[in-house]
Amino acid sequence: MRRSSKLYAFSIAGVLCLVAAPLWAQTAGRVLEGRAAFGDWRADGPGTRRLIRPGDLPPPEPSQSVVNTVRVVHWTDQKPVVPTGFAVSLFASGLSGPRIIRTAPNGDIFVAESRAGRISLLRSDGGEAAKKSVFASGLTYPFGIAFYPPGADPQWIYIADTGAVLRFPYRSGDLTPRGKAETVVPHLPVGGHATRDIVFSPDGATMYVSVGSGSNDAEGMSKQSGATLQNFIADHPLGATWGNETDRADVLAFDPQGKNKRIFATGIRNCVGMAVAPNGTLWCSTNERDGLGHDLPPDYVTRVRQGAFYGWPWYYVGGNEDPQHRGERPDLKDKVTTPDVLIEAHSASLGMTIYDGSQFPAEYRGAYFAAQHGSWNRPKRTGYKVIRIVTKNGVPTGEYDDFATGFVINDSTVWGRPVGVTVDKDGALLISEDGNGTIWRVSFTGSAAKPQ
Repeated sequence: MRRSSKLYAFSIAGVLCLVAAPLWAQTAGRVLEGRAAFGDWRADGPGTRRLIRPGDLPPPEPSQSVVNTVRVVHWTDQKPVVPTGFAVSLFASGLSGPRIIRTAPNGDIFVAESRAGRISLLRSDGGEAAKKSVFASGLTYPFGIAFYPPGADPQWIYIADTGAVLRFPYRSGDLTPRGKAETVVPHLPVGGHATRDIVFSPDGATMYVSVGSGSNDAEGMSKQSGATLQNFIADHPLGATWGNETDRADVLAFDPQGKNKRIFATGIRNCVGMAVAPNGTLWCSTNERDGLGHDLPPDYVTRVRQGAFYGWPWYYVGGNEDPQHRGERPDLKDKVTTPDVLIEAHSASLGMTIYDGSQFPAEYRGAYFAAQHGSWNRPKRTGYKVIRIVTKNGVPTGEYDDFATGFVINDSTVWGRPVGVTVDKDGALLISEDGNGTIWRVSFTGSAAKPQ
């Protein structure tokens, strides 16, 4: 009897330990597929991997739409949770809603404090936190930041305001511009989604500018049909929009002087963050529409092909027709490019970067990281983390890993909302979050479990 009692006690302890362990610890090392991939923050944690396939999507249920806003509490001693072998330290605090962050060739970190209308510069002095100075102010919701020409010796820093693209004369190490701003692109559509990202092709010949939609689901865009629609189709790129959505939900392309404008790709509701691979491939981190259901449509990270149409507003994830636009564009059904990596709906995928450092293990070299700002249009909270896109020989497999989590406190409360990611000059990964105005540094400190 005594032996049985011991065994019984051990069994109860094991059950209690299992119950106490976070859900993500129970799923680490597994690939969550099908309905299991449509979870919430409880299953988020380093080692959790998801694969959402187009065939996994439920039917649209607009009646499911909910408003589930989050409460952001004051940051105290919380830190992001990262994989074994990595360490987290505070890089900067006291920032005003830091959004996109980019690393200059000399290692300075430029931060878009969008609502404050300024670009700030952070320079580490070797301590735990970086020193801040204001590089440029008086801007109108600045977001995207790029250095031109690409390489070690830029002559300009380009800033994408919400309604224009500006550039300042700049040399590596400058704490302030060398001259006044020059307007490169004087007019971008304004209103609606305000973020404008900007990146250059590796040869410096092409400047890409992302412009999100003016609405959620083209509610204010007039209907066109018959000869009027056919004439529009004949004169515009595949999937182009019109009216108050003209030149929106697109990636635009220019030369570095802002000339020779063209629509590079269409139907991308809100390509918030962009990155360009060394081979010249453009990538977008994209917010999809709200109001179609808890798990529709997925946000996504994808390679962007010239001339491709990604669905908005008439379709999503291939030829799935949006019920709000039923029957409007049957000509487009078989012409929609399906995104590469589908992310839990309403995660709000924002800034992205390509890991080009040497500090992380070899398995992370060339990895794509994307910040997930977090949901509001879903009863079970998703997002609030940084993910790593899984690739094989540079091609996305459709899977993604949780890399930095721990920003959620409970179902209604978070302390951080990730926005930007960039690679520090020493190979650490920096993450901005605009809930409490902090930037975090993730460094590799020892042996780590290899990503699958």
